[in-house]
Amino acid sequence: MDALFSRVAAPGSPGCAVAVGRDGKPVLERAYGLAHLEHDIANTPATVFEAGSVSKQFTAAAVLLLAREGKLSLDEDVRRFIPELPDHGAPITARHLMNHTSGLRDWGTVVAAAGWPRGTRIHTHAHVLDVVGRQKSLNFPPGSEFLYCNTGYNLLAILVERVSGQSFADFTKQRLFVPLGMTHTEWRDDFSRVVKGRATAYTMDGERFSADMPFENVHGNGGLLTTVGDLLRWDDGLVRAKVGGPGFLQEMQRQGQLTSGRRIEYAAGLFVSTYKGLPEVSHSGATAGYRAFLARYPRQGVTVALLCNHGDINPAEYARGVANLALAGQFPPAPVTPKVTLAAERLAARAGLYRSTRTAEPREVSVREGQLWLDGDKLLTPLSATRFRVKDGPTQLAFDLGKDGRPTAARLLSQDGDIEPFVPVALAKPDAAQLAAYKGTYVSGEAEATYTVAVEKDGLVLHRRPDAVFALVPSYADAFRAEHLGLVRFTRDSKGQVDGLSLGLGRVRDLRFAREPAAPPPTAVDQR
Repeated sequence: MDALFSRVAAPGSPGCAVAVGRDGKPVLERAYGLAHLEHDIANTPATVFEAGSVSKQFTAAAVLLLAREGKLSLDEDVRRFIPELPDHGAPITARHLMNHTSGLRDWGTVVAAAGWPRGTRIHTHAHVLDVVGRQKSLNFPPGSEFLYCNTGYNLLAILVERVSGQSFADFTKQRLFVPLGMTHTEWRDDFSRVVKGRATAYTMDGERFSADMPFENVHGNGGLLTTVGDLLRWDDGLVRAKVGGPGFLQEMQRQGQLTSGRRIEYAAGLFVSTYKGLPEVSHSGATAGYRAFLARYPRQGVTVALLCNHGDINPAEYARGVANLALAGQFPPAPVTPKVTLAAERLAARAGLYRSTRTAEPREVSVREGQLWLDGDKLLTPLSATRFRVKDGPTQLAFDLGKDGRPTAARLLSQDGDIEPFVPVALAKPDAAQLAAYKGTYVSGEAEATYTVAVEKDGLVLHRRPDAVFALVPSYADAFRAEHLGLVRFTRDSKGQVDGLSLGLGRVRDLRFAREPAAPPPTAVDQR
């Protein structure tokens, strides 16, 4: 265990607290690193951290309690209680919000596009409602896809308040925290409030640590302040039906179902999946410099809780490292995958640029040192002539080949059955005249942002006030990649003239900016 946490136990480093429960009883609690670098105060198992998106299961539980009491239906339009949500032509339900299938854009991604990412302004739920109310489009029709979205869980917290008549903090304290003896747990609904025993969060800034705290008041999506001991109490309370009564755990773990009929791994603030062949119910968390992971292995009765104030670690990697120790000897044998070797020319035939027909995102397949790579950093291991494993995970990339042996299409296959289709596209190489056609000012009411596109030093750049500059690197036709921004695609009118641009930002698709008409040239003045 100590070897696993040696990095965060180094002198002068922030760290983690970890706890392991077995059949409802704590069997291990340890802490590593410092809670406060300024004062050399060590983390302890009782240190309070922020749990990031591990918080979502508490928000979901609050909604499910109200549903069990008949105060709301999970399948009615939430606009009954949240009329600020625009009518997008189809009902958006609490179940959609809970399962990340609503199609709503992630509000934090929208404000980041405007230059105010989370943590740079004191965002509140009023800001969330304001951003949501400005959106003219969804990412996809409600229920048709899964796409992780914090907006849904902020709206669920608001829903709990409006249905219960209590503040979200009071409702969850009364119905969840107090009954389970979670005496060190509360919400960060006022970031300026003094919280005894709370660790400061940090991230690496070059070769030194900098404080990285969540200066915002939005919560429900995250914002739970807690300890590893309280997380074990929570998990045991769910398992033993101390919250919600009989059947409540099953409701929490009921996986979402898309309109296609496909079941997804996401349930009520929980991922229901497997790890190394064993059932796992888990969620990770990351807010500012805090990291978290909570996982239960139901067959073995083992729970792992991890909370950290070191923003440069992978919490799932650490928590599952603990699980490896706690579950040693209980994992089934790993399946043996026959080694497949493909000739260099067959690998080269798969290389190229591919565009998602779902999101328009480009993905690059390349050959390096006799191996195939996705986006330059994800090794593709051949399982057959047309199917490759992505890194060491369950995701696979499959190619459809034409008669000439070159790909006509590709598909990313996820563990839960999702299939994202791609088509090959040519890498664009616009000349100076073609780049000049993109110059102009672009405005978005949805993001409340203005961008200026210009040609500088033989390249296209995007300016955002007050001083952000993004180099636009050509991808496919009319599409560019911008580091720290995302995919920028220019749109054209019926005459082929550039009339706008569209941003692809992962959790926000097709965020539109309209091109402003060019100012007319100055009129000559007759001075006779």
